[in-house]
Amino acid sequence: MTTSELRLFVAVELGDGVRQALADLQDDLRTHGLERLRWVRGEGIHLTLKFLGDTPEEMVPRIGEALSRAVTGTRRHRLLLGRIGAFGGRHPRVLWVDLTGDIEELAALQGAVEAELSKLGFKRENRKFSAHLTLARVRPETSAEMAEPIRTAIDSVRGPDTEVLVEEIALIRSKLGPSGAVYNRLMSVELPDGD
Repeated sequence: MTTSELRLFVAVELGDGVRQALADLQDDLRTHGLERLRWVRGEGIHLTLKFLGDTPEEMVPRIGEALSRAVTGTRRHRLLLGRIGAFGGRHPRVLWVDLTGDIEELAALQGAVEAELSKLGFKRENRKFSAHLTLARVRPETSAEMAEPIRTAIDSVRGPDTEVLVEEIALIRSKLGPSGAVYNRLMSVELPDGD
């Protein structure tokens, strides 16, 4: 019997208002000479807490139980879209917007997700968690020539003052296709109300 595998990740999904603010920000950045970047479609922007990769489908219920345990020590919280930046220095790879606000609470949530999923055999991430939303990717062959336009755009464009409510986390399936990934929420777990 063959096992079906699903490409999975755990994320905070964004509300419509946040998605619209990000779309407007992407449009603004494009006008600063960044048309050639590979822009992330609105439905593809998530606050990823843990990428699981190809996972046997029968593990989904156990992952749900692990996520339910992970949220118990975290309260609902608020973040704000922050500054725009890029990973990669002189050879930028990713254009992003960071998050501010209750970052300690978000980091605790991500750490709990990481800890619970590691008990199921998922490898812990070596890098420190970075609270950001990916806006665009830079094609490797254009990275050197795009460094200056990206720097200029980052200096010229201000991120929107938009609130991101963290009220639940979701287990999401990413199915790769010819026109990009298609995302389906398999389940969600609500965070406790807190005080």
